[in-house]
Amino acid sequence: MTAPGAEAETLLAVLAGQRRHVLGILEGLDDAALRKPVLPSGWSCLGLLRHLTLDVEQFWFRAVFLGEPDVIASLDGLGDSWQVPADATAAEVLDAYRAATRRADAVITAAAPDDPPAWWPAHLFGPDYRLHNLRELLLHVITETACHAGHLDAARELLDGRRWLVLT
Repeated sequence: MTAPGAEAETLLAVLAGQRRHVLGILEGLDDAALRKPVLPSGWSCLGLLRHLTLDVEQFWFRAVFLGEPDVIASLDGLGDSWQVPADATAAEVLDAYRAATRRADAVITAAAPDDPPAWWPAHLFGPDYRLHNLRELLLHVITETACHAGHLDAARELLDGRRWLVLT
């Protein structure tokens, strides 16, 4: 059996790779391209990054896992995290994502994979869905981040033709 430290380290390394993909596929896009919706749903690359910051990194690690009261209280007033306020710069949104991932990393490295979440939002997920420990939470976040990295791949290709890690 893998030691808890090694397991968490491995999961964190996989998550870090997906986060690098998210940021890497956005490199070189100017503010207009980052804000441009390219799919019928209307989200932009910057909006997806804001979603990853607030609804993924902050929500799962600070609200659910740590149970931070201020983060939980802020959820009701969050609004649509996919929409970037007009006065928010691209640099601010990128910096907020990087800060959220650093904070999440600190949470992950201070806990064990079997540690349970401090708070569970049953009102959001209903009675049939629950994550029981940090391991399951990490696997969920890895999956969601990877899925959204793929969305960003498609958006980037539609914006300027750039593709991520294409093997020839």
